[in-house]
Amino acid sequence: MISKVWTCTLQGIQASIIEVEVDLSDGLPSFDLVGLPDSAVRESKERVRSAIKNSGFPFPIKRITVNLAPAHIRKVGVSFDLPIALGILAASGLIKKEKLQNMICIGELSLDGDIRPVHGILSLVHSALKNNFQQCILPSTNAHEGAIIEEMILWSASDLKSVVNHLNGISSLPPAPIPCFQSHIQNRHEPDFRDIKGQEAAKRALEIAAAGSHNIMMIGPPGSGKTLLSRCLPSILPPLSFEESIVITKIYSVAGLLPEHQGLLTKRPFRAPHHTTSPSALVGGGQNPRPGEVSLAHTGVLFLDELPEFKRNVLEMLRQPLEDGNVTISRTYGHITYPSQFMLVAALNPCPCGFHPDITKCTCTPMQIRRYTNKISGPLLDRIDLYIEAAAIQYEELTDQNFSESSTDIATRVNQAVKIQAERFKQEDIFFNAQMKPQQVSKYCKLGQAETELLKEVFAKLNLSARGYHRILKVSRTIADLDHSKNIQIHHLSEAIQYRNFDDVK
Repeated sequence: MISKVWTCTLQGIQASIIEVEVDLSDGLPSFDLVGLPDSAVRESKERVRSAIKNSGFPFPIKRITVNLAPAHIRKVGVSFDLPIALGILAASGLIKKEKLQNMICIGELSLDGDIRPVHGILSLVHSALKNNFQQCILPSTNAHEGAIIEEMILWSASDLKSVVNHLNGISSLPPAPIPCFQSHIQNRHEPDFRDIKGQEAAKRALEIAAAGSHNIMMIGPPGSGKTLLSRCLPSILPPLSFEESIVITKIYSVAGLLPEHQGLLTKRPFRAPHHTTSPSALVGGGQNPRPGEVSLAHTGVLFLDELPEFKRNVLEMLRQPLEDGNVTISRTYGHITYPSQFMLVAALNPCPCGFHPDITKCTCTPMQIRRYTNKISGPLLDRIDLYIEAAAIQYEELTDQNFSESSTDIATRVNQAVKIQAERFKQEDIFFNAQMKPQQVSKYCKLGQAETELLKEVFAKLNLSARGYHRILKVSRTIADLDHSKNIQIHHLSEAIQYRNFDDVK
């Protein structure tokens, strides 16, 4: 007596179709599970046994063999409980086997037969659709997330007994709800640029960074507003496209950070890990690899406050995702890749005490200052597009009753620049100027004679690397887009150059 049920397993934010084969044969009663399962899958035997009994069905006193095929793919998670239970019931003759054809079943079982939510539903349902499955039974708590895939017939299940009744035609499971696209990653109220006194140069740099998705570093004494400026940044970021929303929702779902009854995420993420963060927490990892902060910040902002306080080996791990836009985690059983196309925003003090070069407050020696700034390696600094000084706020600025420009006004200019880039890159696989490759820089960042002479002089004076040269051109292109200029002019290039030298703002 053999039955077959189909389900999915996660591989990063992608998923693979798994065939659950159940065989009931005569012999000493046993329950064997094969097919490269992890510990969570192996433990499903006891959950399935109790769930079947407590749902009012007889558990077969047979030799039970469950094979998860293909055997070379590692099976991870608790989503196999429901398909294994349905396979056993089908092999026992309690479910018509033909009812399970062309259907994906996903869900964790409690001991009393209730179906609990699982991680990564959006990826699992999307994989089922791509493999031409027409129906899917999934936990009711995950129904809002699964409903994003509108082309699939989704059934919302709360317990094992109702699923069996649905398959046998006794009653029908409720369909998944109509998808809602009004959800957000953040529920907190964002600060507005209009509430920040002074720091006009820093605001201008953040506007450029938001428009072109450029990495930025702010240097200034304690209390100058670096953290507040950074937390205002999400208020001027361009809206997510539907494709970007799908990807970030998959990442948060796989990581288990998507709230219950949550649909599509429509707001760019803002992640601010503490400086004690471990390497695996920052870039991803673990025995069963999970996305790290760089992936949770995909399409959004990764804010690192007090940058030199991070361990050097942690910071060095940022180099590859900053350059490639993805993170590949290798294990003995295979490789998992997570996207990590984020904007890095870093903040630091100019010295250990924070008050350099104010000689009335700073007590640091030149050696201490050098040791402090040297915690950040040259290769990492080379990947920063804009350096800006956040100077101490003066009393007159703090007591000024006039409001600064609001985030809404700045966001309008940013969105206009983003639309220009969208039109420029509509035939390319990128969205922002910061993502341009060398051949695209050559194509879209052409300079006139005067601009070429200026950049040649600066290249020698600042001892720029090839990466630094290209990043100046990318920032210049973004400044020109904000100015609605077709060509990069000398004042666009000059402004980009002034943001480039780290030594000038220390």
